[in-house]
Amino acid sequence: MMNDLEKIKLNIVDSVERNAPIIGLRNPMIGAGADAHQWIYPEEYFWTDSFWTGELWLAYMVTGKQELKNMARMRNAHLQKILNTPLWLNHDLGFEFSLSAVADYKLTGNLKARELGLRAAEALRSRYNWNGEYIVAWTAGAEDKAHAESVQGKIIIDCMQNLPLLLWAYEETNIESFKQVAIGQAETSLKYLVRDDFSTYHTFDFDPVTNKPLRGCTHQGYSDESCWSRGQGWAIHGFAQMAIMTGDHRYAELSEKLTEYMLDKITDDMVPIWDYLLPEHETQFKDTSAGSLTSAGLYILSEYFTKRGEQDKAEYYQKIATKMLLALRENYDLTQQEGAQGLLSNSASSVPHSIQRNLPNLANAMLPYGDYYYFEATLRSIGHTKFFW
Repeated sequence: MMNDLEKIKLNIVDSVERNAPIIGLRNPMIGAGADAHQWIYPEEYFWTDSFWTGELWLAYMVTGKQELKNMARMRNAHLQKILNTPLWLNHDLGFEFSLSAVADYKLTGNLKARELGLRAAEALRSRYNWNGEYIVAWTAGAEDKAHAESVQGKIIIDCMQNLPLLLWAYEETNIESFKQVAIGQAETSLKYLVRDDFSTYHTFDFDPVTNKPLRGCTHQGYSDESCWSRGQGWAIHGFAQMAIMTGDHRYAELSEKLTEYMLDKITDDMVPIWDYLLPEHETQFKDTSAGSLTSAGLYILSEYFTKRGEQDKAEYYQKIATKMLLALRENYDLTQQEGAQGLLSNSASSVPHSIQRNLPNLANAMLPYGDYYYFEATLRSIGHTKFFW
């Protein structure tokens, strides 16, 4: 088994090194299509901008090759531009800066990278509604009034992945408000985004004036009351990470219950359909990004129970994580496919928007976050525990 897992790691590193000169300074956004394994890039900015950077830092971490470090750092000018562009600031600052600036600082001690990370944490903290106890997910622009009205009181499950940036900032500065915001958002997510059966809403709306809770809804899932599989993965990984970083056992227990829901719904091949409550008459698109993310989260859960000395639980979650990881490798791995610029096929960015806009690659293509978590899960599977979260 370890040989198989080590082989995945080597293949991923080879793919990253092979494609780095092709990608250059660009930031992958989405694959071109099911059979076209080349990247499409944003014109200027997209929330996915640092997942490839995270892969470069992971590859540097396990190889020590200076060219990988240099290529990752070449994106620092773009990070500066994000911080200086108000309409680009949203809850995704954690994705963007944990996998870039924080990674650099943790691996190399680069103080300029630390400064970038702390500025991003400050910007993320500033999005917190202290009365409603939530981080406003998206920024309202001037051009779309309906969108602006809909996002003023919206939280989303993805934000669980952004809280480690705040907890890192707290560890670096001992400024209590960073920790307060992270825990406040986690508690609000626990209360409103997690249903009684331990499925999850993608988003939840609060009245932007009174902050009273209004409704759970979706943006990328099948329906408001369905269970978007990547959202469930964000929650499994996010609450397991919160347990590791805060020591609060409740978060680990919640991650466990979210996992049991997933296991009850996942298909026998251990690769998620894009929504766990998708009706049978709908096209059953796979979402390998949900699979890689969930696998990485289960390795974190295993690590948590290892530290507690609960080996039975640790082994249980490790086995599930490894089964999911090997299923991805067996059926969807692109690392040895000639010309492929990413790591995994068959990721579903947003099936509803794919149908609405007639954009097939939104339902079935490579995704940079699916790739990043595939790399992270692989390294966790062979014993790595120090990452950028």
